[in-house]
Amino acid sequence: VQLQASGGGLVQAGGSLRLSCAASGLTLDNYAIGWFRQAPGKEREGVSCSSKGGTTYYGDSVKGRFTVSRDNTKNTVYLQMNSLKPEDTAVYFCAAVIGGNYYCGLDDPEYDYWGQGTLVTVSS
Repeated sequence: VQLQASGGGLVQAGGSLRLSCAASGLTLDNYAIGWFRQAPGKEREGVSCSSKGGTTYYGDSVKGRFTVSRDNTKNTVYLQMNSLKPEDTAVYFCAAVIGGNYYCGLDDPEYDYWGQGTLVTVSS
């Protein structure tokens, strides 16, 4: 099983980025996907998740700015990040766990498979 996160980069405050999480060795139809981030010196934080059935949840700090979506035909999950702020700067990870149709969690112990992370830097 491999999860490949990509799409990070340097962007100015107020800008947008779209992260991708491409899965191999598993079929995303059966998995909940979570997005997490870790800023320097801070604990890993749950950002967003998409249940197997497409129900989505967001952390309070990103509600209204980030949108998670999935394309099961491409075995890929996306995180669209708009109105980026300097405090969004972090390494972003995607993770997967076999899940139910309507639930996904924002706590990292719930997830079994992790990607390697992609760095997002937001300049002020």
